[in-house]
Amino acid sequence: MSFSISGKTAIVTGAANGVGLAIARHFVDRGAKVMLADIDEERLVDECGKDTEAEGTMRYFAGDLRERLTVANLLSATIDAFDRIDILVNASRQMVASDPLDPDQDAVEQLLQQNVMTGLRLSQIVARRMIRQAEEDGLEEGSAGAIVNLSSIAARRTHPELLGYSVSCAALDQLTRSMAVALAPHRIRVNAVAFGSVLSASLQGVLKDHAEYRDDIRDHTPLGRIAKPSELAEAVQFLASDGAQFITGQIVTVDGGRTLLDPVNAPAH
Repeated sequence: MSFSISGKTAIVTGAANGVGLAIARHFVDRGAKVMLADIDEERLVDECGKDTEAEGTMRYFAGDLRERLTVANLLSATIDAFDRIDILVNASRQMVASDPLDPDQDAVEQLLQQNVMTGLRLSQIVARRMIRQAEEDGLEEGSAGAIVNLSSIAARRTHPELLGYSVSCAALDQLTRSMAVALAPHRIRVNAVAFGSVLSASLQGVLKDHAEYRDDIRDHTPLGRIAKPSELAEAVQFLASDGAQFITGQIVTVDGGRTLLDPVNAPAH
C-alpha cells in the first residue's frame, strides 16, 4: 500500500507558521497540491512567495475561519485553484493560559471556538464536497477523502493554567471519533495526531530565553529529545495516504513516549 500523496489536493489550516506551515511544505515536497489557509495574510504571502518553483502546486487563502462565510470561501477558492479536495488538515490551533478560578475569563469558550468549532465546520463542508466528488467519479471502493486533526497530549495531561487548552483538545479528540463514525459510510476517514513538544520556530524562541525548559522536556520524554516538525508531518502524511485506508477514528500520539510516564510535574505540551 502506498504512502504517497502525490497528485492529491490538500487544505492545511494554520499554515502561516509553525506546525501547520511545516505540514504544508512537507505535502508540497511530496507532490501534493496545497492550499495554505491562515488569518495572517502577510505571513502567507511571504511564505508562498519564497517558492516560485512551486507555482501551480501551492496557493494561499487568508481569512478568519471562525466565520462561516470564510469557511465557504476557502473551499470555493480551493476548488477554483485545483478542481477538487482530497485531504483536509485542521492544524489551526491556539493556546491561551487561563485561571481556572476566574469566572470572568472566557478562555474555555475562546479555545473551543478556535480549536474545535473551526475544524468541525470546515470538516463538514469539505466532507460534503468529498462525497460529491466520489459520486461524480463513480468511486465504489477505496478512500473518498481523509481528514486529519491536530490535537495535543494536553487532552490527557494538563496543568491548571492550561484548562481551556486541555478541554478544547479533549473535545477535538472526541470530535475526531464522532466524525469518523458519521463519515465512514461515505468512505471518508477522520483521524488525529496528538503531539507533545515540537521544535517549531515559536518553541525555539522560548527555549532560547528559557534553556531550562529544554532539559525539562527531555527529562520527561523517554526518547530524550524534542520532535522535529518533519516527524509530525510524516505522521500526518501517513494518515492522509492510502496506506492508512483502514484506519479511522484514531488519535495517533507522537510524543516520544512522554504520556507513558508519571504525569506528576511533567509538561503538558
